[in-house]
Amino acid sequence: MAASDAEVPLVEFRNVSAHYGGALAVSDISLKVPKGEVVSIVGPNGAGKTTLLRIMSGVLSASKGEFYLDGIVLRSPTADVLVRKGIAHSPEGRRIFPYMSVRDNLLMGAFTVRDKSVIAERLAAVFRMFPILQQRASQEGRSLSGGQQQMLAIGRAYMSGPRLLLLDEPTLGLAPKIVREVGEIVRAMRATTTIVLVEQNAELALELADRVHVVAHGHLIASGPSAEIRASSVIREAYLGT
Repeated sequence: MAASDAEVPLVEFRNVSAHYGGALAVSDISLKVPKGEVVSIVGPNGAGKTTLLRIMSGVLSASKGEFYLDGIVLRSPTADVLVRKGIAHSPEGRRIFPYMSVRDNLLMGAFTVRDKSVIAERLAAVFRMFPILQQRASQEGRSLSGGQQQMLAIGRAYMSGPRLLLLDEPTLGLAPKIVREVGEIVRAMRATTTIVLVEQNAELALELADRVHVVAHGHLIASGPSAEIRASSVIREAYLGT
């Protein structure tokens, strides 16, 4: 359900820069995330991909530039504010609560929701997407395999009912079979949720995306429809420098 160019993008960065301490992480980046699309951000390690997601979720504040949500500029929004505005972040490295049960991990994702029936509906939806989580709902998160922990992290983010779901390296370190399963989940979620995907597996990222932003050394070097980026040399240049 791709958005037309006339629609206001869900998220827009205009000339955004950000620092970690004194180091410049991303510089003067402008990009759009249209409503209803899967947007992949690709590039080599250290390119600034995770930084862009952290700005979108309020974990990190931009040091320069403007961040728009629904066409309205936001001034240094915090993560809790952005969760309530419909942005959920499944971070790199999963970061589940290891000593909490699978069910309680998922319920933590719904901390902004007061309607118990809505929470129950979302929990049921997560269990339909990831049946293994229902089977292991009472187990501690640390007892799950790496792939199952990734499912848990995505499910926890989904529990907030996001309009925008940020997925940071969801297939990192997973077996090929689980990578395919995660890809299918992303395809299923796109029917109701705008997704920004940071993924080191460029082939998968291009396959899943409507639109692609390519970053290298903290700079945006190309943007366009996935098919256009796939057909160009920009991916090879970004990853290999050739």
